[in-house]
This record gives sequence, structure tokens and C-alpha cells, in this order.
Amino acid sequence: MSVSAVAADRSVCAPLPVLGRDVLVPLVTGGEAVYAALDYAASAPALQRVWDDVAAYAPYYGSVHRGAGYLSQLSTDLFENSRTTIADFLGCRADDQVVFTRSTTDSLNLLAAVLPQGTRVFVFETEHHASLLPWEQRAGVEVTYLNAPRTHGEAVDTLEKALAEREPCGPALVCVTGASNVTGELWPVRELAAAAHAHGARIVLDAAQLAPHHPLDIAELDVDWVAFSGHKLYAPFGAGVLAGRADWLRSADPYLAGGGASRKVSRRTDGGVDVEWHTTAARHEAGSPNVIGAYAIASACQALTEAGFDTLVARERELIAKVRAGLAEVPEVKVLSLFGDDAPRVGVLSFVVDGWNSSHFAAALSAEYGIGVRDGLFCAHPLVRTLLGSEPQDPGECGAPEAAPGERSLNAIRVSFGAGTPDEHVDRFVRAVKELVTDGARWNYRTEDGRCVPAA
Repeated sequence: MSVSAVAADRSVCAPLPVLGRDVLVPLVTGGEAVYAALDYAASAPALQRVWDDVAAYAPYYGSVHRGAGYLSQLSTDLFENSRTTIADFLGCRADDQVVFTRSTTDSLNLLAAVLPQGTRVFVFETEHHASLLPWEQRAGVEVTYLNAPRTHGEAVDTLEKALAEREPCGPALVCVTGASNVTGELWPVRELAAAAHAHGARIVLDAAQLAPHHPLDIAELDVDWVAFSGHKLYAPFGAGVLAGRADWLRSADPYLAGGGASRKVSRRTDGGVDVEWHTTAARHEAGSPNVIGAYAIASACQALTEAGFDTLVARERELIAKVRAGLAEVPEVKVLSLFGDDAPRVGVLSFVVDGWNSSHFAAALSAEYGIGVRDGLFCAHPLVRTLLGSEPQDPGECGAPEAAPGERSLNAIRVSFGAGTPDEHVDRFVRAVKELVTDGARWNYRTEDGRCVPAA
């Protein structure tokens, strides 16, 4: 179905119901406004479907695994069925494992912990800190940071050159994002996976920003692992996923030692203990599992699948086009991009406004219009500094220090949206940007704990 056809049928492309869609927030100028949540890239609101499913299950909550009682058995089935649902959503291969974690950060730290000694890791400087930082914490692992590419072809060429030059040719891992949490731009994952495998390396996909917006198929993309968070997938209940190849997961020590990860424990004659660890996903899931978090992710996966990604993607493209067109009408606004204006992207855009401190601008959007966005460096400091051409600075007035009018900005503003975003929220955001740039803020602001806030 074309974008125009979808636009013609508003019942088809209506936003998915989410919690908080009718929340009223006070405005400093008087009155209230329905809160426009445009910070999906940080945490998306819970789908109403997810909340309803969790609420329906909650009275039946019980311990997972090994419990003899009915509620324990029901909860165990729900937990393991959630694993299967998520595997289907991700297009996992028959021998892949789905490991439940706390978040994308936790998932990638888990993978870092199971890397074989001597592994070389290759990661672009454009990554979110969740996928940029875990690798150097692992003893015996060497990390190569690759410069930010400006085209998809340059990304592939840069990776191929780095892999070809590695010495010696031991185990190697490439880590790459599916969609940037700063620019929203899609990365050439399939091509990077092919380059990695051609040079004997494996690849892990940070899908935190991709999974909520686009269909994801591990087998089709030919990646070895994928990591994502429930709180970005409309399931903010404290769970994440690492899914993919089982061999490194099976051969490494458990990520956490404790009950659930152990299959058999026995005392030795010398007073110590011998432990036989599970070889399934349970090996890295020690402790009582977050069954509600796992079920919430599975519910979100089902809801997005049933809604249809073709429809969701088409509607999101409409919203992206509306935001881009509106910002393009304001000469003082510069949208940040690695790959250019025509690069495909998800509903995440970052920008700077000439003459404005980004924290001040974001505060005015919230206080005067009821719009929630994000400002700063978005846990992707090297990328934002590359895009802005700025150097690291100490925090100052209203968050990270901002440039004077006409000078380079030192941080940015990010607007992000998704399947639950009404058109009105985007329309209000575009109107607010234009009014703030043209007329200025209608309220006075001060610095409190490093951020701009309305003055009393």
C-alpha cells in the first residue's frame, strides 16, 4: 500500500493506543495541554495492549521454573512462550538462543562478557554508548574504533579495510546500530554483515532504535546477534533481549552466577563446590526472571506484528516528512545527518537552532507548549560532537554549554516519535518551533542543577 493510499484511510493508519495519550500537563503561560510525548527514542510509552495483557496476567503471577503450584506452572509457560514469540518476531534461526536481560546495555555487556580471549572488536564511533563502551571492559579484548562514515558505501569500505588489516586473524566481532539514536538514519546492516562474514568476523546488531519502527529478521540480515530493549518497544517493564548464536554463549562462564543458571551443584571433599551450568539461555539468566518484563515484550511484538509494519512504516514516513518540511521552513534550524537529507530513517531527528541554547529551547517546548523532547548529547557523545564539529566541554549553564549566536552549537535537540504518536503532536511541535524562533520564549528561565527551568 502506498503512503498516499494509507493517508486516504485514516482508520488504517491511526496511531496505536498508548498509555498517557490523554494526560494533561500545566503550562507556565496558564491552562493545560495534552502532553505531546516526542521522546520515543529514550523510552516509548507502553502500548495499551501491553498494559492490558500484563494487567490480565498479574493476578496469576507466580515463581518461574520448578514450582509445583498451578500459578508457577502457568507463569513458567508464559515466560517460555514469550521467548518463542520474540524469536518469531526477530526471525531467529532454529538453533539461536533468546536470552532475557535488563536492556540493550545489559545485552551487549553480556555479549562482551562471553567473548573468547583475543577477540578483536570493531565498532564505529557513531554508536550509542550502550554499544560503544562495553568492549574495553573485557580483559583480553582489543577494540578498534572506526571513524564516522558519510555514506553507506564508505561504512562498508571502512569496515572491510579494518578487518583486512587485523593481525592476527583470530576471533572478531563487529558491532553496529540498525538506526541511529541521534539522526534516525538506517545503517546498511545486511552489507556490513556480509563484509564481516567475508573476513571471518561475527556481527551484533544494536536494534534498540530499529525494532520499534521496522520489521527485523535476523536470518535475512544474516547477523549473528541482535540486542534491544523493551522500554523502547512500548514495553517499559525492565526487560531486554539478546538473541542469536548459541556457541559463544554456551562456552563462556555464566554472566551472573546463581540459581537458575546452575543445573547441578555438589560439594567437593576439599570443601568447595562443583557446578554444572545450563547450556540453554538459562545459563545467563541467573536469579528470579522478570516474567512480566518478558511477557510485556512478547505482547508488544504481537501487537506490532498484528498492526502490520507496512502500515506502521508508511504512517511514520508521513510524520517524518511533516517534521522535516516544517523544520525546513525555519532557516535558523539545522537538522543533523550523517548520510544526507535523502537517507532513509526512522522517526528520530536531531537539530540545532541558531542563537538558542538547546536546553533553553527544550525547556520552552515543555513549559509553554506541553511538548516533551530531549536535549544534550544523547548518550552518543562522539557522534554528536562529530556532527556539530565541537570538542568535549564541561557542563555549564542550562546543561551542556551552548554556543553564542552564529557560533557552533555544542549540543542538540532531539524529537522522536512512533506508532503511538498522533498527528496533532507533530503539528504542535512544528508550530512551536516556528513560534519560538520567530517570537522568542514567552517566559523567563533560569539554571537549576545544570538545566534550564522556568523561573518562578
